[in-house]
Amino acid sequence: MAEGTLIGRILATEKAPTTIDNFAFWTKQDLILNPFDIVKVEHVNGSFSYGMIEDISHITDASSFLTNYISSDFGDVDVESPTLRVGMNYVQAKVVCNTKNIYIPLQSNAKVFLANATEIEYALGLEDIPNPLVCGYLEMYEGTGKGTKVTLPVRLNSKFIIGPEGAHLNISGISGLAAKTSYAMFLMKAIQDRYRQINDDEDSVAFVMFNVKGKDLLTIDRENDYSDEKDPARAKIENEEFYKMLGLSPEPFQNVHYYYPYSSGRYWNTYLSREEVDERVKLKQGKKFKYIYKDDKDNLDLMFSNIDDSTQTMDAIISYIMAGQGKFGSVNDWQEFLDAIKEKCNAGQSSDKEIPIASWRKFYRIVNKAISDKTAIFARGINESQGETRIGDALKYIKRNEVHVIDIAKLSEDKQAYVFGDAVRTIYNLQLGEYNGDENVNPPSRIVFFIDELNKYASKDSPKNSPILRQILDVAERTFFGRCVICSRTV
Repeated sequence: MAEGTLIGRILATEKAPTTIDNFAFWTKQDLILNPFDIVKVEHVNGSFSYGMIEDISHITDASSFLTNYISSDFGDVDVESPTLRVGMNYVQAKVVCNTKNIYIPLQSNAKVFLANATEIEYALGLEDIPNPLVCGYLEMYEGTGKGTKVTLPVRLNSKFIIGPEGAHLNISGISGLAAKTSYAMFLMKAIQDRYRQINDDEDSVAFVMFNVKGKDLLTIDRENDYSDEKDPARAKIENEEFYKMLGLSPEPFQNVHYYYPYSSGRYWNTYLSREEVDERVKLKQGKKFKYIYKDDKDNLDLMFSNIDDSTQTMDAIISYIMAGQGKFGSVNDWQEFLDAIKEKCNAGQSSDKEIPIASWRKFYRIVNKAISDKTAIFARGINESQGETRIGDALKYIKRNEVHVIDIAKLSEDKQAYVFGDAVRTIYNLQLGEYNGDENVNPPSRIVFFIDELNKYASKDSPKNSPILRQILDVAERTFFGRCVICSRTV
């Protein structure tokens, strides 16, 4: 068959008429069509209507199921019927559009054709998309015959994803297959490819990704591994051909920077080996992040993101500490900080009557659990020569087309929330221009956040006063100004 091949004719009966919205047509029994395929139908005044296939049925002249049963010698599955039933396939479809905006019902016996790629683009409104960003491809007519299969890229307006008209994106699928994450990564790769071709500081993008499961996102700058395929060489060629057909580069992500939780002793905080981390640090592609008291004490509230504080006592303690009251004005590191809190927990030692000792003890239990474990990310200082950094210091210098991957997969959930909240807060402050006076601060116009399982940190069960939830809402509300977008996977 060739493009535009006649495949059937419109059906219209007394009991099943065509309408302005729906129609049916018969076709050969061995013609393989699929739901969502687009067909072209001859209509009045030289126009054509396009329809989307919704259902395919087969009928015969048998009056009931019992007729077929009896003709098989009352249910003998080995018996072949002496006379074949008269049968046909008919296809039900929905009208998509008409070339001349004529929407009277399609006429009986009108010709139905396969559509070519250009006609399918017209029918689905995929032509002349402004600010085009490829989001995938469509395949139609697979199985209809040699040369009839149609494969075409699908593009959307990038402004609807990361522009001032940015909307919510749902990616649905079966949990655990990594297909949803893979598609989100594909979409971000398409965004990077597009914006690497645009030399405009007012229309630029960068990415902040969080690795939350194993090594999922820790090799996104490496070539694909096809060793599991039956024919690795062929699989690589086919994959590269698809990318070229979509107008994308088959190369992996470019300008990628990795941040691993600092580790010490026998406790290792990432799923990569020590050798792999050391190699990244040596090549200046990765750093190990820490939290330092003098610089990160302002983020203490993030440790309480999942703690219900209806009486505001935790907030009151944080305000007390931030004001440098008591011994907190002379605290220099996390251990001194814990000692100062512990002193407040002793009966008769606290001179502050507004905050009860029970609240100080609750506060101590929470921060002590976060700070005093083996992960060692809460440390005394930063050694830049050893590839150490703070997340806040790294992200405020983010540049266009860069991808920053923060590894939190092996941290406990409370620490994952703390690191995520710190990154969101840094970008939020960057968005508001808080670092504009610092040298080399030149952020892109848009920053895409991607994190799997966002519901861990900002679910409907989170306390309404959760600082992370509040921060996410603040950032999302300001996407209208084109600075930051939150991107997450639906579960």
